[in-house]
Amino acid sequence: MARTAELRARNVAFWDQAAPGWIRHAERQDELGRPLGAAAMAALRAAPGERVLDVGCGCGGTTAEIAAAVGPAGAAVGVDVSEAMVAAARHRFPAPGGTAPVFLAGDIETMGEVPGAPFDAAHSRMTLMLLADPVAGLTTIARSLRPGGRLAATTFRDAAAVPWLMAVVLGAAPHLGDLPPLPLGDEPGPFSFGEPARIERLLTAAGFGAVAVEPRDVALVAPDDPDLLTAWLIEVGPAGAAYRRAEPPARAAARSGAARLLASLRTPGAGYRLPTGIWLITATTG
Repeated sequence: MARTAELRARNVAFWDQAAPGWIRHAERQDELGRPLGAAAMAALRAAPGERVLDVGCGCGGTTAEIAAAVGPAGAAVGVDVSEAMVAAARHRFPAPGGTAPVFLAGDIETMGEVPGAPFDAAHSRMTLMLLADPVAGLTTIARSLRPGGRLAATTFRDAAAVPWLMAVVLGAAPHLGDLPPLPLGDEPGPFSFGEPARIERLLTAAGFGAVAVEPRDVALVAPDDPDLLTAWLIEVGPAGAAYRRAEPPARAAARSGAARLLASLRTPGAGYRLPTGIWLITATTG
């Protein structure tokens, strides 16, 4: 329990520091990051009138997409541990009169049940792998769904399937000083859900059934603007806080360093294509 509490505290501190970058690049994240969650959105099949929970809503783009699908007779509720990003989501997607979307700040691991439950379905884009106690977070999701409720989520596979992610960190790090420690083993981080057997075990322990974990290969397609691309990827990654603290010359050097390591993924004049291996995770409650 002490170790879990330490990891939770580290998560909260990290997202407090990361939030400004995510807020600054919210529109870019919605547009260029859409392939990371498209498979889960398709599998979710949100229908008019349904109530849908969006776990790890960030600055609100995915929740707003769900809200459009469920319409005024339904509800889309986004939850995120970052109060700053939830505030940004409310600003970006105002909901007069309490209509969808609705955004809540809180830790899915400690809520017990999300306000507004029960939901017909839950969605999560690239969040489950970041939980300090995945069983606790997944249990909250399961408790917040009606019987027969469905979950659709995406996570990264392993580092080899996402070559650009570490390239950005390695290219930027020498210019930015100390960075947060990289996660080890099953600690919360981009690749903690790398093993399908572990994913199935965690979801089953949380009360889900009919668990399926399917590999999908997608690509993030970005304009041919190395400065824009690297600023985005650095700011929303583990080097983001150090990047924002750095002086302008160091930030420029960090972008250049990342751009050099991403050069093989660039077609001059056409843009970048960043190959990304993800898991599509689906499950239902009993």
